[in-house]
Amino acid sequence: MSTERTLAILKPDCIRKNLIGEVIRRIQEAGFIVRAIKMVRLNLREAEGFYEVHSARPFFGELTTFMSSGPCVPIVLEKNNAVADFRTLIGATNPAEANEGTIRRAFADSMGENIVHGSDSPENGRIEANYFFPEHEIVNHTL
Repeated sequence: MSTERTLAILKPDCIRKNLIGEVIRRIQEAGFIVRAIKMVRLNLREAEGFYEVHSARPFFGELTTFMSSGPCVPIVLEKNNAVADFRTLIGATNPAEANEGTIRRAFADSMGENIVHGSDSPENGRIEANYFFPEHEIVNHTL
């Protein structure tokens, strides 16, 4: 295992439900280190740019409309095996199929409004982090 970065995004439904602190608490308790965090409001074009990899998928319009419907909180996270561990922590995209104890099982309402985004590979973790944060904004610090 090596130290990896992954990008989490607390989605507009997470913000609307006032769950920012609870979700970040769970993330930190799972051993992730926050390297960068901010609140943003994506416009539709920015959401489409971020999710461009899914542009041919039938859910693209619904996803980008949702992601531009309110503020969200992108967070650069780091730890050993960050990508796989984070995807385990958040659970399946469909909250009904997510394991007990996962973030999506606890808080998500549907596949479309599922509280949190997580990168699917170390390479995409770097690319996605750079979409929101230039490298000089990603802070390396020790705990």
